Amino acid sequence: MNIGLYFGSFNPIHTGHLIIANYTVQHTPLEQLWLVVSPQNPFKPSSSLLNEYNRLHLVRSAVERNDKLRASDIEFNLPKPSYTVDTLAYLEEKYPQHEFSIVLGADSYLNLPKWKNAAVIGQRYPLYVYPRPGFEVMQQEGFPCTVINAPLLDISSTMIRQWIKGKKDISYLVPENVKLEITENGYYL
Repeated sequence: MNIGLYFGSFNPIHTGHLIIANYTVQHTPLEQLWLVVSPQNPFKPSSSLLNEYNRLHLVRSAVERNDKLRASDIEFNLPKPSYTVDTLAYLEEKYPQHEFSIVLGADSYLNLPKWKNAAVIGQRYPLYVYPRPGFEVMQQEGFPCTVINAPLLDISSTMIRQWIKGKKDISYLVPENVKLEITENGYYL
């Protein structure tokens, strides 16, 4: 099976993530897309992160009705911080029957040369890059990519966390079941 890996903190998952994920499985050769919840991104401070199991639960809730999307905790048992190249090596060993590709935003694609063993990623894994506000997708040498023109929504997890702290309604920014989980558990207050 041809599987796309969409890595992220998903802190919390929101409508923008889901639109990109659904668009990708509808408009590329990818048969399934795994939303890989990263317990600790080496480029982000972990102090602002909700517990990884709570984030995983929110992602599972968000994708439960779409059989082409799957929440993945694959990085939970790998060394932290999580490096994409290590996760890919682990996935290839665990699932030799699958082919893996990476789905990432234009901002992350620009930073790709700074990733651990970036050249290996560029040589071995197809990259699907979606635009982000303020970031144009420009092909980088050594990192060929396919641009996916997913609809752009200027929504961020940071903005959602700020709205929650400010006691603003986050309806329509996140799926309703995710909103209820966040509210009932007092997440991000």
